Amino acid sequence: MKIDIPEHKQLVSEMIIPIRWGDMDAMGHVNNAVYFRYMETARIDWFRGIGCQPDPRGEGIVIVNAFCNFIRQFEYPGDILIRTFVSDLGRSSFDTWVTMERTDQHGVVCATGGATVVWVDFPAQKSAPLPDWLRQRLSGAQS
Repeated sequence: MKIDIPEHKQLVSEMIIPIRWGDMDAMGHVNNAVYFRYMETARIDWFRGIGCQPDPRGEGIVIVNAFCNFIRQFEYPGDILIRTFVSDLGRSSFDTWVTMERTDQHGVVCATGGATVVWVDFPAQKSAPLPDWLRQRLSGAQS
C-alpha cells in the first residue's frame, strides 16, 4: 500500500545526510530499516532546531505511526537531501511528511514517508494539548 503525501503541507526543514557504507545490506543498496533512521534523524534535527527538547519528567513529542514508500533504491556513495513538511495541526498532534532524494539527482524522489506526532505528558502517559509556543510555530507552517 502506498501512502501519498498531501498537497496541503508546508516545508519546515531540509537536511543532507551522507549514505554510509554500513547502511547497505547484502543486496548492495541501503537497507529498508535505515530509511526510517534517516527520517528520524531529520525529524529530531528539526525538533531540536525549533527548541523542542523532550523532558521525560514533563512533556514532549512521540510518534504514533511511521511509514515509508520505497520508490528507488539508494546506493553508496552519495548524499541524501531530506525535506520535512508539516500538515494537519490538531489539538495534540500534527502530521510530518518527508521526501528523500540524492543530492546528485535533483528532483528525483527516491522515497517518501511520514509520521504522526503527538504531544505527550510523560508522567501521566497521556496526550496533552500542544503548547502555545509550538502551536504558533506550527501554525506558521500551515497552508
